[in-house]
Order: sequence, then structure tokens, then C-alpha cells
Amino acid sequence: MQRVSFNNKNSVFFNALKEKVDNYFKSNDIKETGNFKLYLKTIILSLTAISLYTILVFFTPNVWISLVLCALLGLTLAGIGFNTMHDGAHGSFSTKEWVNDLMGYSLNAMGGSVYLWKYKHNVNHHSFTNIEGMDDDIDIKPWIRVHSDQKKYWYHRFQHIYWIGLYGLTYLLWIFVQDFRKYFTGKIGETPFRKMDVKEHVIFWVSKILYIGAFIVLPIFMTGWLPTLIGYLVVSFVCGFVIAVVFQLAHVVQDAAFETPTSTNHKVDTEWAVHQIQTTADFATKSKIVSWFTGGLNFQVEHHLFPRISHIHYPKIHQLVKETCEQFGVNYMEFPTVMAAVRSHVVHLKQVGRV
Repeated sequence: MQRVSFNNKNSVFFNALKEKVDNYFKSNDIKETGNFKLYLKTIILSLTAISLYTILVFFTPNVWISLVLCALLGLTLAGIGFNTMHDGAHGSFSTKEWVNDLMGYSLNAMGGSVYLWKYKHNVNHHSFTNIEGMDDDIDIKPWIRVHSDQKKYWYHRFQHIYWIGLYGLTYLLWIFVQDFRKYFTGKIGETPFRKMDVKEHVIFWVSKILYIGAFIVLPIFMTGWLPTLIGYLVVSFVCGFVIAVVFQLAHVVQDAAFETPTSTNHKVDTEWAVHQIQTTADFATKSKIVSWFTGGLNFQVEHHLFPRISHIHYPKIHQLVKETCEQFGVNYMEFPTVMAAVRSHVVHLKQVGRV
């Protein structure tokens, strides 16, 4: 297994930034976790998902209305993942650990495994962002080449075209292929994770079985196999596409840095916090709609620097981060709109696919 370390002996940038952020919470006498805004959002998204599911399965409308509702359900599930699950799994939803755990398990209700996700995302991705062989989130091989050190195939020259269809399949691959690969190999990429105890083994299998029962078996019984197949593909495509795009706009864009370890004890020259900024971009930070739906993941820089702080605080922290970057001469990547970030992502795919 590769070892990667950062030059953190004199973390002047992050120390200065952390002091400002700590002072912000202290002077305003507020907690770093979520508040009523996050709790209300969780209720809205949860009730919306339950209502859409109930209408589709038990009161199935005509085909065109059903297709629209399926797309909305996929969008809502992505929203639950961005907001409820994400903050819960990072321990920032609530000051109570059991509440964070409960919110994190919403991923299991959507077919995934929060146990595996925490290792994949919280440990690998957040610690070693955009580092080849360590960050499993940039391992889309062989279908997508995200940086020039990855192996190139002839079809990569078209990846800036076929990415749309491929991203829509990521949700299905995640819950039916990748989770099981990780479970049976005991590895996230090339990195072993701590073995599951009996409780986690039971949760993994029970949640997978219940998910298949709720989203495939029961709908087939109520509506038939063809409507279920079409509806489920629409739900999973929309959910997977939206999740994939939000992540890619944060890390796989023009000017984002990528690292490839060249030795067993590879050392990144910069401090960890600066590396996070060099590999991460914000987008549409002035859009309240985008911020609300994505759970603040459009403030991806802030999230990577302070993953234990709830996303509802990121707009305030955003200004402190930009101010500190200007103070230390650190380049801060930000796209004004979602479409600007999408364009940068597509151009990056095109360039890397043809290099």
C-alpha cells in the first residue's frame, strides 16, 4: 500500500484560517453542527421521498406522470444524500452522536452502506484528495480518464461526450457492484479498511435485502415488472447523474491539481490544507437554491477544510477562506455558476482524453 504524507510541520495557512473560523463561532455563540434549518430540510426531503414512493407504488398514475415523479424521486434521493446523510456521516448534523449515526444510515435506506462510505469518503477522499491510488473517488478507470497520469485508451477521446450516460449509471454500480467488491475484498481501492463487526455485517445484508424488497420486489408485485424496471432505471439514473456531477464539478475541472505518488513514502510538498484548496473548487456559491439542494457541497473547499462543520455555516466561512487565501497568496478556484463549472469539467475531460 502506498504511503502519502504532507508537509505539515509549519501549517501557517491552516492555523491562521482555523483561528478565524473558531473566533467566528465563539464570538457569535453558535454551534458548528446543524440547526433548525437543517432539521426542517431533512423533514421536507424525507416526506417528499415517502410521498413520491407511495404515489408511484400504491397509486400509480399514467405513464407520463409516473416518469416525471420517478425523476423527482431520484432528485429527492440525491438531495437526502447531499444533506441528511452527508452531514450525519461526517458527524456535523447534530451534537448527539446517535442522531448523526441515524442520519448516516439514511444511505443504507437508499441501498448503500454508510460503513463503507465513511472509509471511502471521510478517510480516503478527504485525506488524500485527487491523489492517484489513494482517492477512490477519482478512480473511474477504465471508463473515464481524469488526469494525464492515468492509462489512456482510444475511447477516452470521446469521454467529453459519453460522460452523461456513464454518470447516470454510477448509482447502480455503486450499490450493486462497488459495495460488494469492497465488502468481499476488505479494501477501498488499494487501502484495507477495518474489518466489520457482527453488527455491521448484519446491517449491510439486511439493508441491502430491504432495499431490493422496497424498490424492486414490492413495485413488481404492485405494478408489474416492466413499469418497475423502467421506473427504477429513471430513479437511479437521475440520482446517480446528479450525485456524480456535483462531485465532479468540485474536483475534476480545469486547473485542479492531481498527484501521483512516485515512491513508497511519497511526500506532498505543501501543507494538507493548501493541497485541499489546490484540488478543490467551489461553484454557484451565491445561489441559495443550489446551496439548499446540494447541502452546501457547492462550497466544496470549505467542506474539505472543515468537514466536521455543518454545511449551513459554509456561506459565512466562505468569506474567511477567501480572505485567508488572498493573505497567503493561495489560488482559490471558484466558478460563478453551475454551467460555468460544467463547461470547465467537459473541457478538462476533452483535454485529458486527447493528451
